[in-house]
Amino acid sequence: MSTGAGRGPRGLPVAGPSVTFRAALRLVRLDGRAFAAMIVLNALAAAAGLVAPWLLGRIVDEVVAGGGAAVVDRLALAILGFAVAQLLLVRWAGYVGHRFGERTLARIREEFTDRTLALPARVAERAGTGDLLTRGTTDVALVGATLRDAGPEVLIAAVQALFILGAVFALDPLLGTCGVVGLLGIWFAARWYLRRAPGAYLAEGDANSALAQQLADTARGARTVEALGLQERRIAACRVAIEECRRTRTRTLSLRSVLFPAIDVSYVVPVAGVLLLGGVLEARGAVSVGAVVAAAVYLRQLSQPLDTILQRLEQLQSSGASFARVEGLAPAAHGHVPPPASPGPADDRIEVRDVRFAYDDGGDVLRGVDLTVRLGERLAVVGPSGAGKTTLGRLLAGLDAPRTGSVTVGRVPVAGLDAERLRRHVVLVTQEHHVFLGTVRDNLRIAAPDATDAELRAALAVVGADRAEWLPDGLDTDLGHGAHRPDGARAQQLALARVVLADPHTLILDEATALLDPGTARHTERALASVLEGRTVIAVAHRLQTAHDADRVAVMEGGRITELGTHDELVAAGGAYAALWRSWHGGGGPAPAP
Repeated sequence: MSTGAGRGPRGLPVAGPSVTFRAALRLVRLDGRAFAAMIVLNALAAAAGLVAPWLLGRIVDEVVAGGGAAVVDRLALAILGFAVAQLLLVRWAGYVGHRFGERTLARIREEFTDRTLALPARVAERAGTGDLLTRGTTDVALVGATLRDAGPEVLIAAVQALFILGAVFALDPLLGTCGVVGLLGIWFAARWYLRRAPGAYLAEGDANSALAQQLADTARGARTVEALGLQERRIAACRVAIEECRRTRTRTLSLRSVLFPAIDVSYVVPVAGVLLLGGVLEARGAVSVGAVVAAAVYLRQLSQPLDTILQRLEQLQSSGASFARVEGLAPAAHGHVPPPASPGPADDRIEVRDVRFAYDDGGDVLRGVDLTVRLGERLAVVGPSGAGKTTLGRLLAGLDAPRTGSVTVGRVPVAGLDAERLRRHVVLVTQEHHVFLGTVRDNLRIAAPDATDAELRAALAVVGADRAEWLPDGLDTDLGHGAHRPDGARAQQLALARVVLADPHTLILDEATALLDPGTARHTERALASVLEGRTVIAVAHRLQTAHDADRVAVMEGGRITELGTHDELVAAGGAYAALWRSWHGGGGPAPAP
């Protein structure tokens, strides 16, 4: 079934107009009483604002008819009273509107966070952090500003405009018709703009996401860029993204540069038309001078709400595009959830059968891989760079699904399990770790919310991260910006401590100790092995000491497993693993353990 959604530059959907409209209606219904109160108060404020021009016309007619100062004073006091009433109603309506906007924005932020966390890992990775970051910050903030400021202002202005036009028609239908005809220029200009603006603002949002992704990738990989001499290439890529961002912004600016001058000219036309027609009608006795003055004042007053609507039109278009991008996350988050009745794994046995896998439209990275991981064994996967080790780890962890063949746990496809059920069986730990703002205790309890302080300290001790110089305040040590900022090795140890607390059935370590020094890495791996005794541990490693300590070693070359056996068997066989071992051991690696 179609969702009416398009696609962003990196594959994340963008909600279509119908989906966005239904989402907006749903948010209104969730706080319907406040929305209704906002409409009623705005209508009353608009009605109060209509009285002053009518009373002004009465004053003109009274003066023309020879009325005294007392009559004028009473009418002037009435104008003042209605102006005060309008001010109070507008303030009250703004208060209700801001509260409605803030509550609705909170719902949007919470839903966005839930949807982001529900995204399959492979979808989030392929989308990139730039797109998600832009949607979660710039887009959500723009939607919030519209709900808080632009939305209530446009609603008030729309009600005022309708009431003002109704008042002009009530004074005289001919004058009202003249005023509406004079406003047609605004209608044509706005229609021209609205046909072009949605696509232009979506393109601007996509360009912003692409630029954020380029900058994030360049900053995150700064050391690699410098080491490989890729500065010019990255600068060129960033310049291309910046140029695209500039081009899309120039496009939206050009639309505004046509809209606003056309509107400014169109404001004068209905007032001039009413004065000319009113003069003719007054000369024939069809209308009074006061009615003509009131109609002209009404139409001049109409410029204020129309100006508010049209000035906010840009923000409404931009926020509409942002809301479409925010809502577009819903199908990506919920469209990959397996049916609740899907069978659970019978056990923790992992089997890989004739697996082939390719990234996007590229060639196969894995070519006919077969592997059975025994329950409770420690399996090391080694091989040269580009052999497919990390890709195999991702398939075993359910982050990707094979193009052909199967990867199963307990005879159930790993990629078909929901995240909660999958993580009870398989946990992947890589060398990329995140430290959350908060204390060490907060970071560790992500894996085990009910863990005691003693259990947290024990987990840190297992991975060698319990030294006082790293934890000046113990478990209360603050981590993150403006606090104690752990380096890559400490962040890696913190992630491994979470693994100890999570106590998974199967653990996949993809260079999980790469940032640690060799001595600490070997100590940590052995400590983890002892803690995870009886669990299955699959280690993707470059350090062959990890392979030496494993129960079995799988050697990958060219996307295939070419050798499989114990360390001693493979060394004795004299194949690729034996050559790797001799090269590594002869190159200064530590001697094998006795």
